[in-house]
Amino acid sequence: MTTLQPPVAAEPRTARPPVKGDRRSWTGWGFIGPFVAVFALVFLAPIAYSIYLSLFRDQLIGGTQFVGFDNYQQALQDDQFWASLGRVSLFLAVQVPIMLFIGLLIALALDSGRLYGTDFFRIAIFLPYAVPAVVATLMWGFMYGTKYGLVGDINDAFGVTLPDPLSSDLVLASIGNIVTWEFVGYNMLIFYSALKVIPNSLYEAAEIDGAGQIRVITAIKLPAIRGALVIATIFSIIGSFQLFNEPNILRPLARNAITTDYTPNFYTYSLSFNGQQHNYSAAVAIIMGLITMVIAYVVQLRGMRKGA
Repeated sequence: MTTLQPPVAAEPRTARPPVKGDRRSWTGWGFIGPFVAVFALVFLAPIAYSIYLSLFRDQLIGGTQFVGFDNYQQALQDDQFWASLGRVSLFLAVQVPIMLFIGLLIALALDSGRLYGTDFFRIAIFLPYAVPAVVATLMWGFMYGTKYGLVGDINDAFGVTLPDPLSSDLVLASIGNIVTWEFVGYNMLIFYSALKVIPNSLYEAAEIDGAGQIRVITAIKLPAIRGALVIATIFSIIGSFQLFNEPNILRPLARNAITTDYTPNFYTYSLSFNGQQHNYSAAVAIIMGLITMVIAYVVQLRGMRKGA
């Protein structure tokens, strides 16, 4: 005779030891911890310290005092700051489209496959980007000279009087020429790299449809490199608002044309190192960073919407 054994109750599940779970959750932090530490140290800490500095002011009586947003209010009413911002805005509106158009034109020409020596031209056009900005500006500065440079030599050789590139009316265009010479190759390389990844099947389909080169450029190439155009435009906008090296180096050659507040960055530098107004210069720098960030974000947003 068999007897039925009562069912054995299952043992309740025990919760996972918290020690093991905590160790696993900290494993991820072990991987990203070094990056977070470096990012906080080299990116967030300078910004936080600049904001901290901008909230104080050095005074002859009383030393450094907390003034809140008074430095920002003063910067927004500073005619020198707005004049420098207007100057770089004009520079941005004129120089950047010209530079990007030339870079795009060269990239399309190199990608067309109808040029001889493509590798040579690609390297030769990119080469100015490898030249340090200080060297490039000094080289062009001496070429601009009417008494000692290329312009002066042309005046003496042909008995003419060419306009002074370092005069007040032309110095901004002269700086734009230097920046264009430096960065056309850089932008060309961005566009050329984007053109090289376009599938050949699109070109074959266009050839079957009888599309000409202009139609191929407008219907295939330009839409395909829209992302590269947006990136190059954002980089150029940021670079224009950061304009500093060229006016700073050219200033000894054109002191009457290039003042210490010629660009916002130059103005900030002068306030901090020549005027000892570190707190106010920090406020100007923060405002310029915000303006640059907003404009770059708007350009990126519009570019993404058009690409959608």
